[in-house]
Amino acid sequence: MKNVGTVDRVIRVVVGLILLAFLFLPPQTPWAWLGLIPLLTGLFGYCPLYSLFRINTAGKR
Repeated sequence: MKNVGTVDRVIRVVVGLILLAFLFLPPQTPWAWLGLIPLLTGLFGYCPLYSLFRINTAGKR
């Protein structure tokens, strides 16, 4: 069951990749691993927090 819409997914993937880039580019910080969260939720189209708050940007199917 997907609850993340297309525009939301694209934004999440881009933000996730930008955050993960900080693992290799200055300033190198372990906080960059948090980029996995938006990246994975964007790739899978499912966000557990959206389910918790009953938010659905994917629309009806």
